[in-house]
Amino acid sequence: QVHLVESGGGLVQAGGSLRLSCAASGRTFSIYYMGWFRQAPGKEREFVAGIRWSRSTTYYGDSVKGRFTISRDNAKTTIYLQMNSLKPEDTAVYYCANDPTGTGYNYWGQGTQVTVSS
Repeated sequence: QVHLVESGGGLVQAGGSLRLSCAASGRTFSIYYMGWFRQAPGKEREFVAGIRWSRSTTYYGDSVKGRFTISRDNAKTTIYLQMNSLKPEDTAVYYCANDPTGTGYNYWGQGTQVTVSS
């Protein structure tokens, strides 16, 4: 099992930036993808960004392309989400997730709140 802990959320004005972190512990050798998802009140969970661990290939949801960047630190088994040009519609709880085998995200962090004011 992989344990995930997010940090870095907060309140920011529109146009600002935030950087989220997600530290993984436990069976960290079982990481195929790691990703970020978000869920706003009354909305379904949305894929934000993902990274294939072995190749560092990155993937983004359409709503964040060009504004958000996912990266990783192998030594720390940590991923980051750099969020620039934030918009009020980016307001959500952001979750880190691990897909250990390439078949689906099975492990989730507790989430961190991001609020963007207009």
